[in-house]
Amino acid sequence: MKYFILSGEASGDIYGAQLIRELQAKDPTASFLAWGGEKIQATGVRLSKHIDELAFMGFAEVVANARTINRNFKQCKEQMLEFDPDAIIFIDYPGFNLRMAAWAQKLRAKKYYYVSPQVWAWKKSRVAKLKKYIDKLFVILPFEKDFFAKQGFEVEFPGHPLIEEIEQFKNANPANHQEQKIIALLPGSRKQEISRMLPVMVELSQLIPEYRFIVAESSHVPESFYKAFYKPSTLSTREGSYSLLQKSKAAIVSSGTATLETALFKVPQVVVYKLHPISYWMAKRLIKVPYISLVNLILDKPVVRELIQGDCNASLIKSHLDELLLNPESQIADYKQLAQVLKNNNASSNVANYILKDLTSNFIKHK
Repeated sequence: MKYFILSGEASGDIYGAQLIRELQAKDPTASFLAWGGEKIQATGVRLSKHIDELAFMGFAEVVANARTINRNFKQCKEQMLEFDPDAIIFIDYPGFNLRMAAWAQKLRAKKYYYVSPQVWAWKKSRVAKLKKYIDKLFVILPFEKDFFAKQGFEVEFPGHPLIEEIEQFKNANPANHQEQKIIALLPGSRKQEISRMLPVMVELSQLIPEYRFIVAESSHVPESFYKAFYKPSTLSTREGSYSLLQKSKAAIVSSGTATLETALFKVPQVVVYKLHPISYWMAKRLIKVPYISLVNLILDKPVVRELIQGDCNASLIKSHLDELLLNPESQIADYKQLAQVLKNNNASSNVANYILKDLTSNFIKHK
């Protein structure tokens, strides 16, 4: 079978790589073309577009990069037509992927969507598009299955793929439990969010000299980009956020998948986020959920402190970090509940099994 994998962000690169490895193991005839990053590339699959060229976020930022985004659509269409896949697997990245899914109706390929757009937070109208354009939707948050059921859309919850990713990392990298006074700084994986979050994080690091604050740099963002925001005393690592979290006392985390990763490593955290003022103004009017961090959304309570926009300043972050360092137990107790809710169901294997069974059935039907 021929698979076109379309991911546009760092988390999608993780999930895509997991799924590719499962498909490679289960389908000896598999061939792939992918949009992704280093993790997908490490599976041996050829990348036709790197996520470095794709990660635009926020309303104002998307408008500013409209020409590049339209060029990416054109390239993707040409590549799909040339590759002629049996299956197209869209991974998150909804603004781009839903438009591509609509266009791809003209192709013979089956369409699968792995990691649902957050339609329960905003743009509920996208549910109709998913039902129309996608053969099967796989969700990774437990409450999403019930949400879609109420919309008359049957979806699959295979488990959360981060569980297996982190367990594999921990098995390969046993933790060193030596006491270390390290605070992890996770400013995100896109240049736009890094440029907004990193100055605040660096300022914070100057306020608590008794701890070592270390920035987790994304491997697909140049070191020179980070250096523009650093002080002479700033510490950083390119070993990956997992290695850093494994030895950290606490973390300051830019909202996103990293909040869930931090929780699964049982590291106390303060969640912070800033947007372009126009993007924030529009988000406030469109987004209808009480929290921005996945930890709080999944457990439906304020487990981690969220400091957004004007509240995202070094002084206020320090105040909450000080409190967290004195009393981390409550947050860590909630993390244990989170892991139980998500479960380890071997999500990637479950998704691969479903796709292969569906493709085989479709092939026999049309033989």
